[in-house]
Amino acid sequence: MRLIVTIPAYNEEKNIGNVIREIPRNIDGVDEVKVLVVNDGSTDSTVESAIKSGADVVISFPSNRGLAVAFKEAIVNALEMGADIIVNIDADGQYNANEIPKLVRPILEGKADIVLGDRQVKKLDHMPLQKKIGNIVASFVTRIASGMKVSDAQTGFRAFSREAALRINVLHGYTYVQETIIAARHKRLRVTEVPVEFRKREGKSRLISNIWSYARRAGGTIIRAYTFYNPLKTFLGIGFIVLFAGFIVGFRVLIHYLSTGMVSPYLPSAVLSALLIIVGFQVMIIGLIGDMIHHLRYLVEEVLYELRKEPRRMILKSDREL
Repeated sequence: MRLIVTIPAYNEEKNIGNVIREIPRNIDGVDEVKVLVVNDGSTDSTVESAIKSGADVVISFPSNRGLAVAFKEAIVNALEMGADIIVNIDADGQYNANEIPKLVRPILEGKADIVLGDRQVKKLDHMPLQKKIGNIVASFVTRIASGMKVSDAQTGFRAFSREAALRINVLHGYTYVQETIIAARHKRLRVTEVPVEFRKREGKSRLISNIWSYARRAGGTIIRAYTFYNPLKTFLGIGFIVLFAGFIVGFRVLIHYLSTGMVSPYLPSAVLSALLIIVGFQVMIIGLIGDMIHHLRYLVEEVLYELRKEPRRMILKSDREL
């Protein structure tokens, strides 16, 4: 059983060393623990600090590409390294890496495919109020979008079984936390949570420098992810609302026409009604097209799933030959 701990890092020379040294290398039920750092274009000594502190593999981007891209790169490389379980942890030291055994236990016991480290945000005294409210609201919206009862959708401390990592595809470039939960629901992956420690951060957040900017971009990610997985439901719902509004506007026009045989007093309403009905039908057609694209995407993801499994098959074959 091989565990790969992935750490996306951007300008964390002061913290990443402690994070790596804190990672337990001996865990019950796990034969091997490796640390993979994805350096997201850091301009400080993050790479040197990671290597000095015991990172097994360090991958570097030439420039900063964002958390979601670094996370995707970490997952792909961890799978290629033959990971049976992948744990993602932030490089800022706010999560206690000593709790990794607790995080992976539900996966080892076959009770979950994804485990989220619940920071219990409502109880945190050191989290700024605006960030606390933002986390609570974002988790609520993610629960609605995914249909999953998660308490902390924003947590970056999470574990994935190999099957879950093979199935999850992150499409957006800003953050992965909400999208992976929405994807897990539609791929029928089991998600559970365990309470974890969340320490006070020293310094400024690299991801959430502005809470309003984060809310806008994360909200856009949730909407796009929901639409990706529910195109028919989304566009049929919108189309029906527009269509219904068209019928409501046109109802009095129809009554007047049946009574007098004339439309002229309500001509603007008649035009608006016709436009709304046409647009409503068009939106519904978009939903049907989106649903067909969704099914094609499913087939593409199945092909990608099989391709991702190949490195593991080669590793197992090599082990048998040895």
